[in-house]
Amino acid sequence: MSELRALFVELGFAEVETFIASGNVLFSTTSNEAKKLEEKIAQHLEKSLGYRVDTFLRTAEEVVALGEGKVFPEEGQEGITVHVGFLHDRLPADAAKKLTAMKTAEDEFRVGEREYYWLCRVRTSDSKVWSHPEVRALKLPASSMRNMTTVRKLIAKHLVSARSRTAESS
Repeated sequence: MSELRALFVELGFAEVETFIASGNVLFSTTSNEAKKLEEKIAQHLEKSLGYRVDTFLRTAEEVVALGEGKVFPEEGQEGITVHVGFLHDRLPADAAKKLTAMKTAEDEFRVGEREYYWLCRVRTSDSKVWSHPEVRALKLPASSMRNMTTVRKLIAKHLVSARSRTAESS
C-alpha cells in the first residue's frame, strides 16, 4: 500500500492515504473531470506496475451516500453480506434488468447509478451465483467490488469530516 500511495503522490495529488490492503486510495485534487482522472491514474499505474489496473473514482460525497444507503431490507441481519460493485458507467438498461432478475435463495442484486449491489445470504465463497450461465452471459463490464462493511469503515475513518475529498478504488 505504501507503493500505491507513492504512485498517487507522483501524480501530484494531495492528502494521499490508502485504506486497508484493498486498493482504496483517498486523495485531494482540484480536477473535477473523473473520466480523465481515471484514465490518467490507470495509465500511470500500468506504466509503473507493468499491468493494467482498472480504476474507479468516486467523490467523498458519492461514497458517503452509498454507505448511508440501505439497498436491501435484510442488510445488517446475521449471515447477510452486501457488496457494492463500482462501475465506470451506468449499466445498460437491459443488463441492469437481467442482473436484478437473477434472484436466488442465496443471492440478490440491485443496480444503482454507477454501481451494482450484491446481497449474499451464505458465505460469499459458497455462493454459486457468479457461475450461473445467466450471470456469465451478461458479460458485466469491469468493476471493483467492496464489502459494504469496508465502505462504511472507510467512511467512518476518513470521509465523515472530509466530504470534499475524492475516493478512488482500483
